[in-house]
Amino acid sequence: MNLTLIDAFARYGAKPSSRLSSLSAMAPDGAIVLNCLPAHFRHPTRGVLRYEATLSMVQAQAKDLGMLGEHLTHARDSRLPVRMVVKAAAPVTTASKGPGYHVRPDLLGKVVEFDGDHFIVDFTRPAPAPTAAVRRK
Repeated sequence: MNLTLIDAFARYGAKPSSRLSSLSAMAPDGAIVLNCLPAHFRHPTRGVLRYEATLSMVQAQAKDLGMLGEHLTHARDSRLPVRMVVKAAAPVTTASKGPGYHVRPDLLGKVVEFDGDHFIVDFTRPAPAPTAAVRRK
């Protein structure tokens, strides 16, 4: 799906601070929405999609990097969930002529490491909610 950055963040109810370059935002449910690049993903174990990067290597404006650092710290310290927005790997463009994005609402992330620069977010599929047993009389 080729969404604009604003539309991709909106899928989680979040509003990026910049329509072209936001790296993260807070969703109304308390989750952090993270703008991810495909090159930073890997699969360390079955069922885990890991996103690993360093702030010092991210090409972005200082205010966007500062906000990402604050969001990662908050998510780590408060154990907040992380939602994923992924920039298209291929040069796909949207109607606004910017890069395309897609979302993965089926995955939920957790900041497993953040030292102020290097960070790791592990995404997994949440366990299905238990179904209530139907009582028979």
